[in-house]
Amino acid sequence: MTSDEIEVFVICAAADIERGGARSFSLSRIDEAGESRPFPIMVIRTHDNDYFGYANSCPHDGVWLNIGGGDFFTPDRGFLKCGRHGATFEIDSGLCIDGPCRGDSLRPVALVVVGGELCLCGVRLVEDDWPMHDDDDETMDIMIHPD
Repeated sequence: MTSDEIEVFVICAAADIERGGARSFSLSRIDEAGESRPFPIMVIRTHDNDYFGYANSCPHDGVWLNIGGGDFFTPDRGFLKCGRHGATFEIDSGLCIDGPCRGDSLRPVALVVVGGELCLCGVRLVEDDWPMHDDDDETMDIMIHPD
């Protein structure tokens, strides 16, 4: 890979996330020191078929947004919310507009849809150690654990 190339990892089929819905994933990424670190993310698909991805971590205290009831949204589904302290975030920007972390933002993750697959971009994920069955196969298996 050249320095101009961006690593892209398939997370799931784009259609696996319903319009107006969200899904969390527990991934493992490689940090700057080469160590494996938990990397929980959430992916939101709007009714307009746009995808937004964020680290699944409230800027206030680091808990998953869907902690507690398991839902990412306010009752009207117009905003994201933290299940612990009720902080409210804009879906398209991740900006906290109400709650203890007002003015802070969720940490975005880059996503792209390629051939019907939702992909995470620019993050080195931990590869599975499973042996490849085809020596000519250059695809990469990664650990993805939907919550």
